[in-house]
Amino acid sequence: MQSRLQEILIEFAPEFKRNLRALAKKYRHIRSDVQPVIDRLQNGEVFGDQVPKVHYAVFKVRIKNTDAHKGKRGGYRVIYYLKSSLRIILLTIYSKLEQSDVSLERLRAVIKEFENGNA
Repeated sequence: MQSRLQEILIEFAPEFKRNLRALAKKYRHIRSDVQPVIDRLQNGEVFGDQVPKVHYAVFKVRIKNTDAHKGKRGGYRVIYYLKSSLRIILLTIYSKLEQSDVSLERLRAVIKEFENGNA
């Protein structure tokens, strides 16, 4: 009897897609910078810092921006929601050079927007 690994579904919230498109105009390597994070999530790895007080399993990951040459501190932040062990939603991405943080209210709103559109 063979053991089959179930595939992990990575989904993209509308906010993530919008922000990625906007950032890609300024940082041409953003997609290749983000891909290792998607690959790690696809392999079942849960990593990053859990965002407290959101009431969901939400994590923030620091990613180096190869276009900015500032290391992880001046890089991107990807925030994802671990909906289940087999379903992960990328909520948002932003450049730390342009934005300091995302409010808890905004994260909750992005999750609700995604849930309502993709129930």
